[in-house]
Amino acid sequence: MTDELRKLEVAILVCPGYLPADVIGVHTLLGFQPEVNVHLVWKDLDELTGTPHFPTRATTTFEDCPADLDVLLAGAVPAEICEDAETLEFLADRGGRAKWVAGVCMGSVLLGAAGLLRGYRATTNFHAYDLLPYYGATPVPTNRVVEDRNRITAGPATGGLEIALRLIQDLRGTEAARRSELTWEYAPEPLFGVGTPELAGPELTGASIRDFDEKHAVLRELSERAAERLGVVVPPA
Repeated sequence: MTDELRKLEVAILVCPGYLPADVIGVHTLLGFQPEVNVHLVWKDLDELTGTPHFPTRATTTFEDCPADLDVLLAGAVPAEICEDAETLEFLADRGGRAKWVAGVCMGSVLLGAAGLLRGYRATTNFHAYDLLPYYGATPVPTNRVVEDRNRITAGPATGGLEIALRLIQDLRGTEAARRSELTWEYAPEPLFGVGTPELAGPELTGASIRDFDEKHAVLRELSERAAERLGVVVPPA
């Protein structure tokens, strides 16, 4: 019965420039579960804009966010957020106590910057697998969900939906997760079938990597600084 369910507390980070596509799946699937509070969390409640233009307003500030969360989730954010002391402090504090800590796409890098992936297996967007060791994580090069104890990460696009289904399974049971998968008709059939480097082949993959070169260079520099701050010894490539 619904009235017997324990209320779940879910916090999803939003910020100027965040990528809604990474987090909307978790927001939707968990938000439609009974007895769940889904908090969109940022420093203040002023309107901000996600990428591309996606007006958003947080529902809860860092200060007012529940201390003990069932789920803390981060998707991709601008590089400067990965070095924002207030954001990292919030993530480290709530993530250190949360039942589940989840990262989608470059959200894994942000969690790493907060010290939450050290000693864990994790994945991210294929453009940034090489950055995970700077945060003491063991990279798993896959676009599927990677689960290591209470850390759960995935690549972009379908990653948020797949994480959400796994979280529902753990928090509400397999039958609830099966029903959610059916309700949302989650049965992807990619139009072109090139959604991984292996499927795309070297030419298309190379073009995609080059598109990411400038951003990767910035992230590489901040990852090097993060490794020094966290005391992580990066193994040779």
